[in-house]
Amino acid sequence: MKDLTKGSPNKLIVQFAIPILIGNLFQLFYSLVDTRIVGSTLGDKALAAVGATSTLNNLIIGFLIGLTNGFAIIVAHRFGAKKYDSMRKAIAGTLKLGILIACILTVLSITFLTIILRWLNMPEELMADGSLYIRVILMGMSAAMLYNVCASILRAIGDTMTPLMFLIVSTVSNVFLDYLFILGFKTGVEGAAYATVISQIGAAILCFLYMWKKYPILHLSKEAFKGEEGLTKELLSSGLSMGLMQSFVSFGTVALQSAINTLGTNTIVAHAGARKVTEIFMLPFSVLGMTMATYCSQNLGAGKPERIKKGLWQALIMAWAWCALVVIASYTIAPILIKGITATKVDEVVETGSLYLRIDTLLYFVPAVISIIRNSLQGIGDRITPIFSSFIELIGKVIIAIWLTPILKYMGIILAEPIVWILMVIPLIIKIFTTPKLKTTEPIEEAISQ
Repeated sequence: MKDLTKGSPNKLIVQFAIPILIGNLFQLFYSLVDTRIVGSTLGDKALAAVGATSTLNNLIIGFLIGLTNGFAIIVAHRFGAKKYDSMRKAIAGTLKLGILIACILTVLSITFLTIILRWLNMPEELMADGSLYIRVILMGMSAAMLYNVCASILRAIGDTMTPLMFLIVSTVSNVFLDYLFILGFKTGVEGAAYATVISQIGAAILCFLYMWKKYPILHLSKEAFKGEEGLTKELLSSGLSMGLMQSFVSFGTVALQSAINTLGTNTIVAHAGARKVTEIFMLPFSVLGMTMATYCSQNLGAGKPERIKKGLWQALIMAWAWCALVVIASYTIAPILIKGITATKVDEVVETGSLYLRIDTLLYFVPAVISIIRNSLQGIGDRITPIFSSFIELIGKVIIAIWLTPILKYMGIILAEPIVWILMVIPLIIKIFTTPKLKTTEPIEEAISQ
């Protein structure tokens, strides 16, 4: 366990964030392995089928991750305030609500899957493979939820290493199972999905058992499951706020994907590869955001607003340093990255994916601010501003998908996110500088000097 209310904010943020970063890299590796193996063994058509469904997968899984992170904010606040009995009640509520919501989403998404894929403009020649792949992934949603519930609870009390350990084991298993199902059992794209789900189940079980054995403070009695007045409402308020924030982001991406799916197989493959690289490039932003949600919540519970401001500035400086490295990478090795991920030999795919990266990375300093401030506001209890900012992203991407893409084709997709980033960061900046919970007489220079 790690108490984020004492010690150097800069050092604590780095120590807390690094295991999350490595863990998220391994989660991305799940998807990258599927992409690489599918592309190299089954061809561009199968890869396009997987890529065309990735936004739907990201939408649902993103909502679940946001939901559990929102629940964890309540746990972290009570941990920071040293209210351990109340914290255990929040953990019990998190488990109940998380599994219930995952089951509901599984049934709904599978029931309406064909309708959803047609709404995404899934090309008819990709429909069969795409349906097989995403159906299996959705059926394993409860396993993904259980792992993320356990991981978020552990992060709430400052332990970011345990989820990482089991995720590494799971990722190695996923590589082995990918080859076993695709090359050994000849199961096609469906096998890649089975490999991912089985690996997630293993990670969930291992993380839960270790958490139960290692931390007596997390042991739940029958009394903990009885809850307390207003707890369910508080958990849902925080969880749905984070979940909706993630969903609005993903809904916007789904809208863009529906437009991309009309531009041909080469463009679909290029965008799938470019988005995988983008996920890696932007990973430090989301990691710092997750870190700041826990950091701010613990320090709010401990009544230390000055530490929140210090941590916020230091996280932004780290993110901007990373932005500079990303721009250099996109202008030097972008083609290598696109080829490495998609295993394509088509020049048009490589050139299109590289163009996307070279334009969008120039404004990465904006989403860095968005991710850190948005999660920090969630950590101090602001449920409205982050959702409003994400709603701007949703509306902006839908408008671009409908109006700009038919005119500019793929260039409209490339320009979509930078335009939307600039619009959505405005309310976040205004709010973070005016929120009463961060009022302090300490000058900014002192806040960022440690």
